[in-house]
Amino acid sequence: MVKVSIVIPAYNEQERIVSCLSNAVCQSVAPYEVIVVDNKSSDKTCELVQRFIDHQPSPSPVKLVHQDKEQGLIPTRDFGFSAALGDVYGRIDADCMLKPDWVEVVSDIFERDPSAMGATGPAVYYDMPAERLGLEGDNKVRKVTYRADDDKVLLFGSNMAVRASAWEKIKDNVCRDKADIMHEDIDISLHLLDQGLKTVYCETMITGVSARRMDTSFSSFRKYMQRFQNTFDAHPNHTRAHDTERTLYALYPALRAFYPVYQKYLNHRNVNPARRIWSKEQHEISNHR
Repeated sequence: MVKVSIVIPAYNEQERIVSCLSNAVCQSVAPYEVIVVDNKSSDKTCELVQRFIDHQPSPSPVKLVHQDKEQGLIPTRDFGFSAALGDVYGRIDADCMLKPDWVEVVSDIFERDPSAMGATGPAVYYDMPAERLGLEGDNKVRKVTYRADDDKVLLFGSNMAVRASAWEKIKDNVCRDKADIMHEDIDISLHLLDQGLKTVYCETMITGVSARRMDTSFSSFRKYMQRFQNTFDAHPNHTRAHDTERTLYALYPALRAFYPVYQKYLNHRNVNPARRIWSKEQHEISNHR
């Protein structure tokens, strides 16, 4: 079976990191390792990760490493990939909640298709209502708009995996983006395509993500959305038929108004959406062990 390393860049993620790790280790197929790459956190992120490791059965698959040389997602991601020992590097965010069969699905993708060098899938927004409908909508949007050139798949940073051998081919060429104006996941995707490497989309490769991006000012949101075009501007030999940001711009007003209201509802009900999202599936896994 293909060995899957999960790499989690983290900067001041004390609110969600324990739930993220709980989901990463509670899998139908165990990850080969889970690497948390701390990037100069000033909150309790490191303390919580170490406490989580200490309470895991020994040896724990979770490792805590530190990237203190440079602030930023890209050097932190690269540091984690360099430390990983698996056949495939899964890359998620520190507030992502992996579906309990995620490692199994990812391993199966790369096992069944030796030509697959990168893989991605849809997301469900765990801190919004109507999760099933949200997942279906996200799946449709990503299948249509997350494409480049002749319908080639672009990877989604909160839910992506790259074969280790593919990363070796592109790691020295990926954009460093010192100005922090690009989407690093799309940049990786386009560098894979530059090398003629295959990327695939799998509907059952699912993770839970937060909709907190919608709880920002429109100017901040617009700046974030501009990263799509900035990334393609840095890769003028690639084109896209659909602008993903247009769909998100259309959704922004309603989600911006509703998100904080729903968070108040969750707080009033004392519901932790990150713990709730896959609780049924996790219970089933625990019962079969």
